[in-house]
Amino acid sequence: MRILRVLLLLCFAIVALALPGRASDRFDPKTAGFSITFHGESSAYRDTAVVVMPRGVTIFNAVGGPQGDYSAVTEAGTMVQQGVRQWRWTAPDRPGTYLVTFDGPAKHDAIAVHAFVMVPATEVKNGLLNGYRIGEYPAAPLKGNPIYLPPPGFIEVTKDNEDTKVSPHFTLKQFLCKEDTTKYFPKYVLFKERLPLKLEAVLERVNAMGFAVDKLHVMSAFRTPYYNKAIGDVKYSMHQWGSAADIYIDSLVPDSKTLYGAIEQMLSHAGFAHLQGGMGIYPATSAHPPFVHVDVRGTAARWKG
Repeated sequence: MRILRVLLLLCFAIVALALPGRASDRFDPKTAGFSITFHGESSAYRDTAVVVMPRGVTIFNAVGGPQGDYSAVTEAGTMVQQGVRQWRWTAPDRPGTYLVTFDGPAKHDAIAVHAFVMVPATEVKNGLLNGYRIGEYPAAPLKGNPIYLPPPGFIEVTKDNEDTKVSPHFTLKQFLCKEDTTKYFPKYVLFKERLPLKLEAVLERVNAMGFAVDKLHVMSAFRTPYYNKAIGDVKYSMHQWGSAADIYIDSLVPDSKTLYGAIEQMLSHAGFAHLQGGMGIYPATSAHPPFVHVDVRGTAARWKG
């Protein structure tokens, strides 16, 4: 029955792609007519996130798009134009959530960059940050790989900023550690800037298959080292660095193999090579639906949970 169900889903996807008005036509990726580059990333999404330390410097470039004048404005920090399409932004010295907006020459063509200025990790005392339990990161990075170094800071989440978009279809609160279900604030979170970009690409791919969905369910994203240890996950789980998310779609796709296959196919194209990372497939249990783990470690790793 499982094989038959998967075959039926694949047949539906193939038929949907051939029909006019298919899901991929209805899905709006919410992109601008140009892209912004920063920290080695490139995003055309109308809502994009950048993560910086207090007084950190970020170089933004506007690439692609039509000829004409491009501008940048910020509500905080210092913005200096360095070229026709290049700006140097120095973040405020106070942690918080700030807005940097880039406008293209076309009417109503703008990218809102939501800048998260982190609270330095030096503020963590005895595993606690303002009363929020973080725990302890491994003393040494795995095999000397710098991606496993302790993070320099954490994004503070409050009632005022929890609904901030990190990309068109994902918000800050979706990445919070699932351990804390209280209404107490502040909370703290991490996410790599590449992660929501990958999730947006996956969402668009799913719609191209014929499944009309406007969101992915993020079952688990950031995990504090304390929580990661408590649930018995591996010592160097990418979740602790905000580099991973466990995702599923909904009842339209009852088998995680369909989602896994869609992501694998996406990553096989050269244009998505930068989104490569780990991927694991997990069956349903009494506690959760079937899901797929994705991360942005930069190298391919595959497993079955």
